[in-house]
Amino acid sequence: MIFEEKTMKSEKIYEGKILTLRVDTVELPDKKYSKREIVEHPGGVAIVPITNENEIVFVKQFRKATETVLLEIPAGKLEINEHPLDCAIRELKEETGLEAKKIEHIIDYFSSPGFTNEKIHIFIATEVIFGEATPEEDEYMDVVKVDINEAMDMINNGTIIDGKTIIGIFMAYESMKKNSRSEIE
Repeated sequence: MIFEEKTMKSEKIYEGKILTLRVDTVELPDKKYSKREIVEHPGGVAIVPITNENEIVFVKQFRKATETVLLEIPAGKLEINEHPLDCAIRELKEETGLEAKKIEHIIDYFSSPGFTNEKIHIFIATEVIFGEATPEEDEYMDVVKVDINEAMDMINNGTIIDGKTIIGIFMAYESMKKNSRSEIE
């Protein structure tokens, strides 16, 4: 049996540049009440750019929320009414300088549905052409290339710990195996 919660009241607590925080009062199936803290987010995209040499192009950047430098696939927030594919093309160019002759949507997922409605759309970009990155003025990152097999090892040894990056690498790896690209174990 599926149990749903009925929203009785919703109160906006904070509205910022990238997210909104609200607190909902919900009625539970047993007619009791509870509070739910919800982070509203417009969603985002992440792109797994793969070179002809089976290397994934990553960005390496400091993330304040985790107080660490992370190796991630390029990603970004959807603008109002922006189509995920358009966002993927824009973010790939901004963060890495890459343009891709082929971009394929591979999966959508909710990042953490226990408290946020953020949905991430992941794409694979192939036949990439290198150019100059144009990150936003508050973005500081390095572009790093890693062989896809090494990237899989980096997940297993705990070097890559970002969720969207792990999902993207796994999906790209499986896609490449199906398409019989050389040098994939």
